[in-house]
Formats: sequence, C-alpha cells, structure tokens
Amino acid sequence: MKKILLASVALFGFAGAASAADLPMRSAPPAPIVAAAPIFTWTGFYVGVNAGYGWSNDDFDAFDAADVDDDGGFVGGAQVGYNYQIGSFVVGLEGDIQYADFGAEGAFDFDGDGDDDTFESSDWFGTVRARAGVAFGQALIYATGGFAFADDANGWTVGGGLEYAFTNNLSAKIEGLYVNFEEDDIAGFEMENDFGVVRAGLNFRFGTY
Repeated sequence: MKKILLASVALFGFAGAASAADLPMRSAPPAPIVAAAPIFTWTGFYVGVNAGYGWSNDDFDAFDAADVDDDGGFVGGAQVGYNYQIGSFVVGLEGDIQYADFGAEGAFDFDGDGDDDTFESSDWFGTVRARAGVAFGQALIYATGGFAFADDANGWTVGGGLEYAFTNNLSAKIEGLYVNFEEDDIAGFEMENDFGVVRAGLNFRFGTY
C-alpha cells in the first residue's frame, strides 16, 4: 500500500513539473523608447526686424569749410538671411533694408553764384553682407561685411555682433556696423558719407528638423 501511495505522489509531481514547463516564462516589460532630443543647429533660413541708433560723420574731401551738421537718430528695418553650420563654425548671407532718421544737412556755394546750395543725406540704406562666426551652443559670435547702397550712392560696410537662440526658432542679436559711401554730389565734388549703427534685432528661424 505504501508503495502504491509513493508511486501516486511521484506521478502527480512529474505531471505538475510538466505542466509548469509548458507555461510561458515571465519577463520584465521592455523599457519605453524615448526619442532623443534634436541637436541645436544654426543652419537654416531666417527673417527678422531690428531697431537701434545711428550717427553720421559726413565731410567733403575737397572743402573742409562746408557747413555740415553731423547728426544721429533712430534706425530700424528688417532683415532676411541664411546660415550654414559646419561643426562649430557658422557661415551665412544676410540682406537688410533700413529707415534712417539721421544724416547730414549742409550748405555751401558750390557754383559760385553767391547763394548757398543745400544737400541732405538719404533717409534709408540697405546692405548685403556675408557673415562668419563661431557657435557656442545656442550663442553665436560673428563678423560681417559686404556691400551697402542708398539713393544715389553705394559703398561698403563691416561690423560684428552676438546672437543668442532662446528656442529652436527664436533668436535675438545685438550688432554694430560701420557704413561708408562715396558719391559724386553737387558740381561733381566727391562727397564721403560714413556713419555707424548699433542695433538690436529679433529673428524667426525656420528649423531644419
């Protein structure tokens, strides 16, 4: 009897082990997949607005005695451009058009008739400039220079600035420019017109991802 009882227990034990072997194995659930945050890049197109202060330093190459009043005032406008980032280096192209509420007004007897001839500087100017700089994450330090134009004159400009991106699409900058024009004014005399600009700007950047 005892042998029969032991045989029954052994049989049920083997059956339980076999049933347990058929059950699926439990494993930990897979870890959730988290998408990596996109790496910030300066590459892409942008548009923006700016405002600041400009001051002129107009003079005649031929006549230092001309009655010229240097002036300063508000400068504001809009810009459009494109950046391309290679490692830490950023290169790009930017164009802008500016209203300038400053400029030289003066008088001089150019034609010798005893009456003063008057002149007034343009109230707008534009530039097309290359930009090149070094990025430190979302901060960009850059130099810039290129072509400048106004009503009846053209010349060149050079400067630099600092731009910081608060988000992937929005950045702010502070920039300084020196602008130089040379033009043939009244009676063919060459007039050199140069001025400085300090301005702050806000750019909306179109993301590349």
